[in-house]
Amino acid sequence: MATTRDPEATRARIFEAAVTEFARHGIAGARIDRIAAEAKANKQLIYAYFGNKAELFSQVLGRRMVELAAAVPVDPDDIEGWLDRVMEYHAAHPELLRLLHWEGIEYGRTELPDEAERQEHYARKVAAVQDGQDRGVISDAIPAGDLFFLLIAMANWSASVPQLSRILTDLEGTDSNRLRASVKEAARRLIAP
Repeated sequence: MATTRDPEATRARIFEAAVTEFARHGIAGARIDRIAAEAKANKQLIYAYFGNKAELFSQVLGRRMVELAAAVPVDPDDIEGWLDRVMEYHAAHPELLRLLHWEGIEYGRTELPDEAERQEHYARKVAAVQDGQDRGVISDAIPAGDLFFLLIAMANWSASVPQLSRILTDLEGTDSNRLRASVKEAARRLIAP
């Protein structure tokens, strides 16, 4: 009995294998051979569907960021709740922060391959913060883009460097909500009108 090919299923397998490979090894360390083997697909399909390795990484990171934006939209009227949701999202999806760190290591401050799309992505988030500032629910003492950067840094850092979280806050599972409460208190102070 002949098997039917399902290009969308193959694309999905390649994509998920690429997420895992890039999260583990970064852009430079990732290998198309390993992605192909994990996805049970040939390398030519990867290039046909996604382009070269840098383009594949860009698509992987871009889609994961869109998924985060859809799952956890910025809510200027409930920054504390938004921070909770961001921290929960990253606990459930640690690969996104790993991908962002690898991107930073690879590109540093140079322009990203998808810089225009990325700017649009973040412009919407900053606009939500700006809206909160314009309505007076968030302090305008810090420019909206800077404030958003500080908020995501606070929300993401403990998931990005869990070893520092453990060492510095000595949580070790006994009071896992204490750091989260501290992050929210710091955010309250930053945004207080």
